[in-house]
Amino acid sequence: MIRFQILCVSALALIGAAQALAQEPVTNRYTIEKSANGFVRLDTRTGEMSICTETDGQLVCKMAADERRAFEDTLSDLSARVEALESRLEPTAPQDESTGMPDEAELDQAIGAMQKMMRHFFGMVEELRRDFETLPQTPPEPVPDRT
Repeated sequence: MIRFQILCVSALALIGAAQALAQEPVTNRYTIEKSANGFVRLDTRTGEMSICTETDGQLVCKMAADERRAFEDTLSDLSARVEALESRLEPTAPQDESTGMPDEAELDQAIGAMQKMMRHFFGMVEELRRDFETLPQTPPEPVPDRT
């Protein structure tokens, strides 16, 4: 479960980065230079370099070792943050360990709150009933004869 959440957080981070990159102007962002083993792509905005090779008529670029290390550091940092957030979400209510149910004191408190709410509700209903009883009673208007 934790691995799935970590993957989701990572995917969301990558999607967010891709959206941010998509909003930037593309012109002159990358420069490509021929090297002995293929091509080197330089990101002029961040200074990151990728090694590219031509495969089936397409240029395929892979992260350099430094970029991969930075990516893995970011991933481990995000994983630690997810774990810290999950630990903060631990249930704070005392519960019976065997059944997972709230203890007797919590049930009494919840029932007391519900009773108070119901008393207020029925008090409002009674007040409305009295208001309607004090209204002058007017006979309904006769229905016109349609023939």
